[in-house]
Amino acid sequence: MSQIKDIKPNTPISKLKREASTGSGIAFKMEDVADLAGMSTTFIKKVVGHNGTLNYNEMIEILEQDAFAETFLPRSCITDHLMKKAETPIKNEITTDDVELIVGDATKIIKNIANKSVNCIVTSTPYWGMRLYDDMHDVHWEDGETCPLGMEQTPEGFVRHTIQILHDLKRVLTQDGSIWWNIMDTYNTRTQIRNNAAEALRAMQGKDSRSWGDYDCRRYSAGHSYLKDGEQCLIPMKIAERASRIGYHVKTVISWTKTGSMPEPQNSRVSRNIEYILHLTLDRTPKFEKENYRTLPPRLGGRNIEFEPDKLTDFWALPTSAGKDGHGAQFPLALPGRCIGVTTVQNDLVLDPFMGAGTTAMAARMLARRFIGIDISKKYVDIAKKRIQELQLDAFSGIKEKRPKYGD
Repeated sequence: MSQIKDIKPNTPISKLKREASTGSGIAFKMEDVADLAGMSTTFIKKVVGHNGTLNYNEMIEILEQDAFAETFLPRSCITDHLMKKAETPIKNEITTDDVELIVGDATKIIKNIANKSVNCIVTSTPYWGMRLYDDMHDVHWEDGETCPLGMEQTPEGFVRHTIQILHDLKRVLTQDGSIWWNIMDTYNTRTQIRNNAAEALRAMQGKDSRSWGDYDCRRYSAGHSYLKDGEQCLIPMKIAERASRIGYHVKTVISWTKTGSMPEPQNSRVSRNIEYILHLTLDRTPKFEKENYRTLPPRLGGRNIEFEPDKLTDFWALPTSAGKDGHGAQFPLALPGRCIGVTTVQNDLVLDPFMGAGTTAMAARMLARRFIGIDISKKYVDIAKKRIQELQLDAFSGIKEKRPKYGD
């Protein structure tokens, strides 16, 4: 595990470099500027008056527009990023005819997955400032920050880094593919950062004698540029907005209400019982078959008859996971099962870049999909391998699945 630091909100002060020190003759691709400025190429064409590459002054003109919105780089970092970025050849070598489980840093491995090869991405990343995980490691992010994902000094940093990953995933996703991104919001509160939910529950029950200073890592609330102590950060909605700005269609923001959730010792607000699933696509009309919601078994994402209506809506009532295999932050099998079941067909390729103990892998194999999983922890990858090996696929041969009209 890398040296984890306390989270003490610190918003850096910086400004845009309007003068080019070197390389003023470089031409910038409009698509690259669009993703960094959070604008559509159509809007950029309107500003500069043409549809070709941009020179330095035109790029600055774009960055000074009121329509600019941060995506995965602050405005002050964009000029240096575009000026100094070296062309790194993409190997496009990772694909699979079956299952491929990889130990490593997802931010690096994603760059080697073949272009337009993945039909569906289902994942749940670490949430901001909430958990310590085995084998956490520092990542050198494009905005200059170095930290594990989820341990940024501000929620804005976490949003930037999430969008950086989503930006890299655009290249590997098929045009009719889907991304299902499970994320939970965080409150800007002074709190200890624990290893799992069970540890938090013991503390609430008064069974943890450690004081504030005894914890390895803590999150502070003072020091943010505007968030007040105890205020909700609104992270899922910020990720959704920025995903739209880098070119995704935000098809739906789904509320996943958990049939069992942690108690919260709060008397000034309601208790949380939902997480969010962002459904993102590159195409306005992706591969999608609602009928599979009715025909899949509940364990694999079919309708939860007790809580859900006959039609598939943006309200999902799914059980929480027991957190077996030592991971402590798994989502239930039904969640990836539903996502995969309604947006892929048999033999499509599913990716989970933050695989953990392999729940998405299990769902993909039960539904006869190919799968690539990535995790930094060899322990969790080994667990995922064992779970897949223990699967009896013939036990699920009776699963009914309507054949979508899109074809293979």
